[in-house]
Amino acid sequence: MIDMPHREQMNIVIAGHVDHGKSSVIGRLLADSNSLPIGKLEQVKESCRRNSKPFEYAFLLDALKDEQAQGITIDSARCFFKTRQREYIIIDAPGHVEFLKNMISGAARAEAAILVIDANEGVQENSRRHGYMLSLLGIKQIIVCINKMDLVNYQKSVYDAIVDEYQSFLSKINVNAKNFIPLSARNGDNIASLSPKTAWFQGNALIDEMDLFEKEKPDFHKPFRLPVQGVYKFTEHKDDRRIIAGKIESGAISVGDEVIFLPSGKKSRISSIEMFNAPFKSTAVSGECPGFTLETQIYVKPGEIMCKISEPFPKMTSLFRVNIFWMSPKPMITNKQYKLKIGTMSIPVFLTELKNTLDASDLSSDRNKQQIDRHEVAECVIKTSKPIAADLVSDIAHTSRFVIVDDYRISGGGIILQTIEQKSNLYHANTTHSKLSWEKSLISSQTRADRNAHQAMLIIILGELEIFNNIVARELEKFLFNSQMAVYYLGVSDNHLLNNSDSISTDERAEYLRRFAEIAQVFTHSGMILISTISNLNDYELDMIMKMNAPADMFVVSIGNSGIDSEKIDLEFPSHIDPSRAVFKITDFLRRSSLLLEYQLPTFRRMSSDTTISRSE
Repeated sequence: MIDMPHREQMNIVIAGHVDHGKSSVIGRLLADSNSLPIGKLEQVKESCRRNSKPFEYAFLLDALKDEQAQGITIDSARCFFKTRQREYIIIDAPGHVEFLKNMISGAARAEAAILVIDANEGVQENSRRHGYMLSLLGIKQIIVCINKMDLVNYQKSVYDAIVDEYQSFLSKINVNAKNFIPLSARNGDNIASLSPKTAWFQGNALIDEMDLFEKEKPDFHKPFRLPVQGVYKFTEHKDDRRIIAGKIESGAISVGDEVIFLPSGKKSRISSIEMFNAPFKSTAVSGECPGFTLETQIYVKPGEIMCKISEPFPKMTSLFRVNIFWMSPKPMITNKQYKLKIGTMSIPVFLTELKNTLDASDLSSDRNKQQIDRHEVAECVIKTSKPIAADLVSDIAHTSRFVIVDDYRISGGGIILQTIEQKSNLYHANTTHSKLSWEKSLISSQTRADRNAHQAMLIIILGELEIFNNIVARELEKFLFNSQMAVYYLGVSDNHLLNNSDSISTDERAEYLRRFAEIAQVFTHSGMILISTISNLNDYELDMIMKMNAPADMFVVSIGNSGIDSEKIDLEFPSHIDPSRAVFKITDFLRRSSLLLEYQLPTFRRMSSDTTISRSE
């Protein structure tokens, strides 16, 4: 085997219509480059002899059980081989029409592509679809292999006809093939060396042409992007740090860099870069999967994108102009909820506008369609249930690619072309609608406050421990009630409908929170104090509740780590605070803020700052 240390690696996807010979081409590449394990070729040949089965080079790759049974590749398998120039990772993408989604997942990791066309069958629909998908994914370096030339007696006229037809197609989608190579994978013609059977061909053999591919430049120079995959906490040796982990999609980062997490907007600074079983390092770069600790312990969730404050941010909106390739038998229709997966984030999404559809097999277009049918590419507008952070494909391709899930299956994939700014959002629309729907009372808010001796307000208590939050909320309600105030506790922490679980969608959760905000309106408009606890509330949801509750005051209490931006928190306690102590501090703060009248709380004047309230009060 060739052994050239310190050589570069390249990911290449090989695609094409079913039975056009992709696996045979890969098998030949492995064999003719001496990249097979010692004895592997002889082992496969002997297995074929024992089973009275003619040997095929495709058998070197086709090892999956389903593939052996069906004779088709059903997943994106990877294999490796070496040349004098570099090391290659070959991704075998399925050609069968049913497995286009697997082909996309394989091609998304590739820097270049080999597209195989059967000389005997010619250009097929999937030959064109695969070419279009490679273009959609931004893969511009393509070699077209016209395989099985032995079946057409190596006729140059057959080769020329396929070149003319397919080159014309590729030019329409702005793809220029580096070369069209006539070959026979079965016989090894033009794989590792030029064959005398195609003396009319003036180009390079396949391996030599692959070595002319240009290696994709590292993304070090692009803005830093790390989609947060997980947040881990290790408690041994009193280590209370949170380690934020994920894969760096672009850019580089160093200890001391100031970072921001989007869409939450939380900021901190890199304290350390953590790697498993690796020495300390002060810098991490694109392609690595490190963990990070932060100087300021903030609460972030998987799905957010970590960026450097000193660099351009991704776009922030819920409305995007995109290109989508649809693969499901069920069409994609407007106003139906789907799931968008981009980076590590998963969020409900809707198709809101269909601008143009394109049949990827013949490039025919239709501007009047109302749905995206199978195997069509569409330029359209999609809307997520709340703003997310994402890049445009023209800026950073990795963080612009997404998939659409319907009925737990990947049904489409695409890229973000443009973000669309919005003057309003779903929550704002709901707020406006709500205010227009209510007939206001003739009794003013100030009249109610004068009689009740307190302002109307919504108090939300948040924190890591729901049971503890409920205890504090109930103690607060009891104390204010005993102080002759109009108060009510409405706890929704125990309601499973508001948990961030798979039992409901994000959109359903938003609807339940909208309903809660309308209920809060009723309480505060009537002059009352409403106390509530809500599970896993985020900044965006908190803003929505505050806007819908206006003009009444909203008071936010955080016990321990609530995950809410500190600027939106009015009062913050450690997680181990005594409930009665928390009640005293809350009521004292409200009194000093003039939200509660001092004469209405005579008990407080007899208390020092260290006094606690007994639970029996």
